[in-house]
Amino acid sequence: MNNILVTGFEGYGGRSDNPSAEIALALDGQQIGGKQVTSAVLPVTNHNLRNNLVSLIETVNPSAIFCLGLSPGESVVRIERLAANYSRFEIADNAGEQYCGSVVSGGPAAYEATLPVEPMLQSVLSSGIPARLSESAGTYLCNAVMYHALDYCATTSRACQCGFIHLPFMPSQVCDVLNHGGVDQTRLSSMSLTDQKQAVVAMIECVAGGVVDSTTVT
Repeated sequence: MNNILVTGFEGYGGRSDNPSAEIALALDGQQIGGKQVTSAVLPVTNHNLRNNLVSLIETVNPSAIFCLGLSPGESVVRIERLAANYSRFEIADNAGEQYCGSVVSGGPAAYEATLPVEPMLQSVLSSGIPARLSESAGTYLCNAVMYHALDYCATTSRACQCGFIHLPFMPSQVCDVLNHGGVDQTRLSSMSLTDQKQAVVAMIECVAGGVVDSTTVT
């Protein structure tokens, strides 16, 4: 189990880009801390979300899972501590579904991330990139994929650490909002993709216990 699984999401809500997908693809095949990174970009659909994730876990057999997603308007890297067994989609997913209900029927009310969130936070801050812990991953697919990962590993007794990281807009995405007449000043925060990638690498290094040459991930 010398593998790390990183997942991102495709664009959604009318956005063609998603920093989580960009980072996942950039890190695919990298060696970080002596472990091989395998990445995948998940469709933004509730249908088959668990099946898609389980297939990846069983194929990769990772020691740790880093799920990534976009949080529009977030100003820093946000490390999620909890996943709730509840979905309430404020917007439809890319299949047009606007789901409301349990993530897993009969499952626990919530799961705590099994990744070491406090050390990961310190690793990101020590690299000079702003980050914070969060007590809520929301009620959309980001929360759902975190819950599914934790639930599957818990119910199958897999020795695999799981967690979720929310990422800000890329600057280009804020420019798109402004170019299309966006005026909501609370949702215009952004962070360069380089900094976002380096934050994710710092967290993987923290878990893997190794060092990666930063020139391979810029």
